[in-house]
Amino acid sequence: MVSSEPANHQNIQKATFGAGCFWGVEPAFCRVLGVISTAVGYMGGTLDSPTYRDVCTGTTGHAEVVEVVFDPVKVSYEHLLDLFFRIHDPTTPGRQGVDIGTQYRSVIFYHSPEQKVAAESFRERMDKSGRFQRPIVTEIVPAQRFWRAEEYHQQYHEKHGGSECGI
Repeated sequence: MVSSEPANHQNIQKATFGAGCFWGVEPAFCRVLGVISTAVGYMGGTLDSPTYRDVCTGTTGHAEVVEVVFDPVKVSYEHLLDLFFRIHDPTTPGRQGVDIGTQYRSVIFYHSPEQKVAAESFRERMDKSGRFQRPIVTEIVPAQRFWRAEEYHQQYHEKHGGSECGI
């Protein structure tokens, strides 16, 4: 559930994760105490103003992502990284389960040098942990422009009787 307490906006940060279909990824993040908001969209591609239909072709280079706005005083970036690695399979390139295509790739878009270092270190620890049987293929790349997905994709499960997001 997203916190209703006011946040100190000087401390607000963004984190952006691609872990498969954004409908299933968003609910996991919006329940975390310290997460102020989540939005689903597209990042990492070459087409301006992509639509869901565009991204689904697999030719735009975009990943389906969840943009997480959070208060690092209440939740650490490392906690968000841990959640990211728990909710999907980071060892399958260009797919998550039955969803196949580059838009479903495992990717962390970092927003600062500190996030880059934290993500690389976390990925390395996860890779060495023995938790996964195959090597982790999660990309760690600089954040690009976030293109917010169409409104019907936002908090999809909440709108359609699935997991609640509470935003």
